[in-house]
Amino acid sequence: MKVTIQPSVLSGNILAAASKSSMQRACAAALVAKGTSVIQNPGHSNDDKAALDIIKRLGAEWSIDGEELTVKSNGVKPINSDVSCGESGLSIRMFTPLVALSEKEITINGEGSLVTRPMDFFDEILPQLGVSVKSNGGKLPLIIKGPLQPKNIEVDGSLSSQYLTGLLLAYAASPNPSEGGAFEASSNKEVTIKVRNLKSKPYIDLTLDVMKKFGLTVPVNNNYEEFIFRWDSSKIPPLGGGGAYTVEGDWSGGAFLLVAGVIAGSITVRGLDLMSTQADKAIVDALMKANASIAMDTKGIKLHAGEMNAFEFDATDCPDLFPPLVALASYCKGETKIKGVSRLAHKESNRGLTLQDEFGKMGVKIDLNDDIMVVHGGKGLKGAVVHSRHDHRIAMACAVAALKAEGETTIEDAQAVNKSYPDFYQHLKSLGASVSSSNFKLV
Repeated sequence: MKVTIQPSVLSGNILAAASKSSMQRACAAALVAKGTSVIQNPGHSNDDKAALDIIKRLGAEWSIDGEELTVKSNGVKPINSDVSCGESGLSIRMFTPLVALSEKEITINGEGSLVTRPMDFFDEILPQLGVSVKSNGGKLPLIIKGPLQPKNIEVDGSLSSQYLTGLLLAYAASPNPSEGGAFEASSNKEVTIKVRNLKSKPYIDLTLDVMKKFGLTVPVNNNYEEFIFRWDSSKIPPLGGGGAYTVEGDWSGGAFLLVAGVIAGSITVRGLDLMSTQADKAIVDALMKANASIAMDTKGIKLHAGEMNAFEFDATDCPDLFPPLVALASYCKGETKIKGVSRLAHKESNRGLTLQDEFGKMGVKIDLNDDIMVVHGGKGLKGAVVHSRHDHRIAMACAVAALKAEGETTIEDAQAVNKSYPDFYQHLKSLGASVSSSNFKLV
């Protein structure tokens, strides 16, 4: 699918899409929180659909009625011998430890770039927890056979916090919290996950918040270096379920709308919680550093186009912000420096190089200096034919940058946005952007 965007002026109000980070975690928590859970404002991106398919294959029943998702579960009770995570990195990293709660042998697979991403973490860690793991040389497919038993372990959090998210949920859901054997009803148990070099700490805050809201055992967080689970055998509550959870508005997708507003419009974005634990809420700090016209009130976040200056920003803990930050920096006068390039290699594409190549086609010079990206902005952009590289955030970054480029921009493989934000082009169009496609109807 090709989408063409003409220079445009934006105006109006828009409600941010549901957060897939929040939605996928809610699906996982609803699976292990025995009972009936109600999830409001469920997302419908490809990653969200993958999570729903996974929990169904692992034994949960669910139904959607309007803006309400009801999940009924008795824990991890697989009804299939295989699951697919689609192209979702969060799903593969979060659900694999949950699959390992079962004694049944399960094959875990994926699609697209997911099949090339390293999965060595599971080869190293899960056998320490009594889980049999077979991988394809550290890549998919994985063949998992549990049951997982929580033990004192140490993990490396430098590649992704999503591995830790899966372990936290699995430890909370495990019926046998002991270090060396079966759970003894007469004793208290304590196990610790030690973590070194943890990145993206705000996403762990989100995980812990979801666990709490679903009634799961929440560990003691010792400065993100230790997560201590304590079970008092005389006071073991039933697992959660029966509660309600509302999926937050998505700061990751919303970041593109906010940047679009300061590049090309006067718009108001609603539905983004300024108290959220989502890491990508940091886009607000970047906009302020760039001297963008941004104001916040009870009606939402208001944005206006205007002159902006180069800025410095550390995106190590929020690497998904690199694409919208590059679009923003392209319209800021001077050299913008963004730290955290090392976090970009194992995304849907190698985002550092992809951003350099695709924005280069639009006349933006980007240097990659070890862990620092330098964007030479404020010199004007030109319309061009660009390619998403099958990466949803690259497609959205190019679309936003195209709003004030000279001439039209055509994005090839534009449907990549379906992974996280299937309504993205429709939302831009509803704000007045000139968006068209020769083989897809944009309403």
